[in-house]
Amino acid sequence: MRGKDRSVVYVRPEGLSRQDRRALQKALGEPVGQRPVKEDTRGLLPDPAVPGPLGPGITNGGYWNPVPMDIPFHESTSHQIAGMYPFVADAGFSHRGPVLGVDMNADSLFQFSPWEAYADSSERGAFSTNVLVLGMYRGGKSGTIKLLSLRSLEFGYRSVVPSDSKGEWVAAAEAVGGVVIRLGAGSKDRINPLDRGPRRTGSTNDEDEGMVRQRRITTLIAVVEMAGNTQLKPDEHAALQIALERAIAASDDHPTLRGVFAELGRLRDGGESTTADMREAARGPWFILRRFVDGDLSDLFEDEATVVFDQEAPMVVVDTSELFNRSELVAQITQVCTTAWTQAVISDRKARQNRYLIREEGWRDMTSVAALRMYQQWLKLSRHYGVSNIVLLHKMADLDAVGAADSLERNLAYSMVGDIENKFIFRTNSQEHASLKQRLNLPQAHADLALTLRKGEFIAYVGSYSYVVDAFATSTPWEYELTKTDDAMTPEEYEAAPALPGIEDMDRLWPVGGQDLGGWDSAMEGIRS
Repeated sequence: MRGKDRSVVYVRPEGLSRQDRRALQKALGEPVGQRPVKEDTRGLLPDPAVPGPLGPGITNGGYWNPVPMDIPFHESTSHQIAGMYPFVADAGFSHRGPVLGVDMNADSLFQFSPWEAYADSSERGAFSTNVLVLGMYRGGKSGTIKLLSLRSLEFGYRSVVPSDSKGEWVAAAEAVGGVVIRLGAGSKDRINPLDRGPRRTGSTNDEDEGMVRQRRITTLIAVVEMAGNTQLKPDEHAALQIALERAIAASDDHPTLRGVFAELGRLRDGGESTTADMREAARGPWFILRRFVDGDLSDLFEDEATVVFDQEAPMVVVDTSELFNRSELVAQITQVCTTAWTQAVISDRKARQNRYLIREEGWRDMTSVAALRMYQQWLKLSRHYGVSNIVLLHKMADLDAVGAADSLERNLAYSMVGDIENKFIFRTNSQEHASLKQRLNLPQAHADLALTLRKGEFIAYVGSYSYVVDAFATSTPWEYELTKTDDAMTPEEYEAAPALPGIEDMDRLWPVGGQDLGGWDSAMEGIRS
C-alpha cells in the first residue's frame, strides 16, 4: 500500500512481527497492507519497481533515499585514475639524470642527479647537493656510487676521489680516460697541500690572494693539529702563520711544509726581532712538522708537487691504498691533504663544472676540530661551487672514532652528517637500528625496512620524499667488473647475478644529454664491439 507520500509504495516482508508491524503502522499513520515480497531482507524498503517523485527508490543498508543516483560510466586516463588508489603506487622520481636503478614503489626507472634535484623548486626538490651513503659491508654502497659516477659522465658530471683507500676506483678511472695519482709504495707522485692552485675565473688580484691565503693557513693548521693530536694555542697559531708568510716570501710563492718547518726553526732559535714568547710558541709546531720532513710522515707532502690536477679529466683518483701499511694517522692526514689540494681546483664557481667529490671512509676527514670546521664549511659551500660531496659510512658508529664521548669533535661530526639532506640508506644490522632513528630521525618503518634490504637496494631520501630503489648494473662484463667492489665474490656468485639490461639497452639506460668526454667514446666503442 502507499504511505503518506502516495507516490512511494512500501512493502512488508514476510515474517514481520506484530510489534514491528505496529511500529511501522505508527510511522506511516495508516495500516500496512500485504504485497508480494520483492526482497528477502528485514526492515522497510522502498519498492524499486515503483517510481517515486524523483525516480526509483534506492536501497542503502536498509534505508531509502528519494533522491536518485544516476551514476554514468567513468572514463579517465591512467594518470587520473591513479587517484582512486592513492596508496598503491608512487608517482616516481621524475628528475633528469643518469639511471641508477628501479623505483620499487612506482615500478619505474629511478634517475638521480643532485643538481637537477636541487634545481627543482617543487615539493620533490632537494635542499642540497650533498649525499650521505650509509650501509654495512657488502651492501652495495661503493658499487652504486660507481654506477652513478660512470653514468653521470654522459651528462657532463666529473668525479674526484681524494683518497681511494682500497684502490677500487683505479680501474674505473683508467677505463674512462681519467687520471690516477698514486701515493706511497715507492711512487714518485707527490702533492703539495700548500699549492696555490689555479686562479679563480673572473677574480681580481686581491680576491685571488685572499682566497689562497685563507686556504693555505686553514690546511696547515688542520694538518698540524691532526699530526700532533692537539689543538693549537693562540700564540702557536700566530707562530705558524708567521712561518707560512715567510716561507711564501722565501720560495717566491711556492711554500711547502719543509719550508714552513725551516722558518719555524728560525723562530725557535730566536733573533734580535724575535720575542721569548714567540720562540716558545714555535717549538710545538716545529716538532710536529719535523715528522713530515724526516720522521714517520715523510716522503709524502713535504716538498713541491710532482703532479698537477687535470681539470678536464672525467675522473681523478688519488690512490692511497698503499699508505695503510704505514699507519692510520698517515691515511687520515693524506685524506685531509688530498681534499685540500683538490678543493683548490674544483672550487671555481664561474667555471660552471659540476663534480662529485667522493669521500670514501668519510669519517677520516673529521679527526680534529680544524679538519671538522674545514669539512663543515665545504659542505655548506657545495651548492655555491657546484660540488656534490658524497660521504660514505659503514655505520653511524664510525663517528665514535672522532674525539672522546660527548666531545666537541664528536658532537660536531654527528651534527654535520645528520644535516646532509639527501641520504642513501643501504642494509644495516640490528646494532645500527637505534642510530637510524636517533641520529638520522628515520621513521620506525624505514629503520625496520633497512634491516631487510638486499644487496644493491637502498632507501633514497631526496628532499621531503623517500624511495625504495634497486640499483643495477647492466649484464655487460665491462660495467660489472668496474662496479663490483667485493673481491671475495666467488665465480658462483657472479654466475648467479641476475641478467639485467644488456648493451642494446644502453641508450635507454644512459639518456643522451652530456658532452663528449675524452676517452669515454673509445670506452663505449669497446663495450659495443
